[in-house]
Amino acid sequence: MNLIDLPMNVPWLSLVWLSLVIPTLIIALLKPEQKREIRIVGAVFSFISLALTLLVYLAYDYRSPQQFQFLEEVPWLPELGINYILGVDGVSLPMLLLNGLVIFTGALISWNIEERAREYWALLLLLAAGVYGVFVSLDLFLLFIFYELAVLPMYLLIGIWGSTRKEYGAMKLTLYLMGGSAFIILGLVAVYYSGTLRTFDMRLLAQSALFSRDVQIIFFVPLFLGFAVLAGMFPFHTWSPTGHVAAPTAVSMLHAGVLMKLGSYGCLRVAMWIFPEGANYWLLPIAIAALINAVYGASIAMTQRDFKFMIGYSSVSHMGLTLMGLAAANIIGITGAVLQMFAHGVMTALFFAVVGRMVYDRTHTRQFPELGGLFNVIPFAAIVFIIAGLSSMGMPGLAGFWAEFNIFMGMWQRFPLIAVLAGISIPITAGYILLAVYRVFFGELKNPEFRRLPGLTTPEYVAGAILAAVLIVSGIYPAYLTEPIEASVRPIAEALARAGALGMVGR
Repeated sequence: MNLIDLPMNVPWLSLVWLSLVIPTLIIALLKPEQKREIRIVGAVFSFISLALTLLVYLAYDYRSPQQFQFLEEVPWLPELGINYILGVDGVSLPMLLLNGLVIFTGALISWNIEERAREYWALLLLLAAGVYGVFVSLDLFLLFIFYELAVLPMYLLIGIWGSTRKEYGAMKLTLYLMGGSAFIILGLVAVYYSGTLRTFDMRLLAQSALFSRDVQIIFFVPLFLGFAVLAGMFPFHTWSPTGHVAAPTAVSMLHAGVLMKLGSYGCLRVAMWIFPEGANYWLLPIAIAALINAVYGASIAMTQRDFKFMIGYSSVSHMGLTLMGLAAANIIGITGAVLQMFAHGVMTALFFAVVGRMVYDRTHTRQFPELGGLFNVIPFAAIVFIIAGLSSMGMPGLAGFWAEFNIFMGMWQRFPLIAVLAGISIPITAGYILLAVYRVFFGELKNPEFRRLPGLTTPEYVAGAILAAVLIVSGIYPAYLTEPIEASVRPIAEALARAGALGMVGR
């Protein structure tokens, strides 16, 4: 069922990612001192990209028997099995919308960037264009090209415009992600040469008869781990909080909001979809690593004195829940994982907008002992942070509740003990969120100078309101997300179930 009809002779998905490449070319033609014009171009085109993703979302028919819609197929290097193939299903559709929301609100939050504004906006938009490309690519080689386009600008964005050991954070992030890319390349080579077809078309590669069970078990590992590094999976997570803290605010929003989702999306779309028997074989180790992510990340977040580090470790914990949903390998668990990608992406973007732009840029401190009483100065920041915090805690009526409910239900069906142990993360999350709210926004106003802080700007109000509204709408009416997700997750879950049955027969 779709709400609007779009002409199918228009390459909508190409327009989505090109809508962020075109402004980089325009910005390159502007003079460095034309900062206002650069901001306007970046913000306008980021809004256009969001509008295009909304059109695609509203025109998507989740009841159609066709798994992928808005297909675009153009030969690229057909002799090598490489083609330009784009399409979306109910898994990639929410991710498109998420990226549109985060890049537009990130553009609004970036309004105050003064240093080398032209280069900053070009890199920021290229990063988001690469993210769009990953979510719509159905050719594995093309997906990897977009993946690298999304990852590489992070080094410069953090190294030039970041803070708090920015060179160290940028280098650590880059080394970890390049290591993950090396694993992905190994997996790509294995996919190409181990099957009976020389193709990178993921729709064909997902036919598990192409690969023997042994090939799937062996090469699932580098393919999954390569993407899991970007998802912040334990023990490859240490780059993530460091990168979050070092990055400028809008980059932190994109980093935690969508870039980490590329990792979990790749784990599902590439590794688990193409190698279902390999995935089924390794489900328990993945679930254990995800459990450590969830509980360890929440526990370390509780101990932080730095506001931004707390949110960074919170992201590690919530990405553990995402991986746990994938490890459940059933419809409800994987649906919860995709919901968690969306919900966490929105709420963590809102977290970093508040912490970085609304609080730190005004108070010039992120230390809990130096903050307090800011509700009386910037009440809007407190309200939207509380909304994001309640979603993070899994409160009913907000997006995070439905994601965590599905994940724990799915994990209970697969590994009930792990589901119980992972439940420890819930009260810990509530603890550090409530403590942060009290320490920053309530209690005593410890610095009298804070009474004279400048008020929030219109772009900050708009960005915060949009992200908070999405969390509320997704909590009250989750069907707009769950219905397309469930329809597209079903064939993946069924393939994993068949792989599990074949594995039992093999034993």
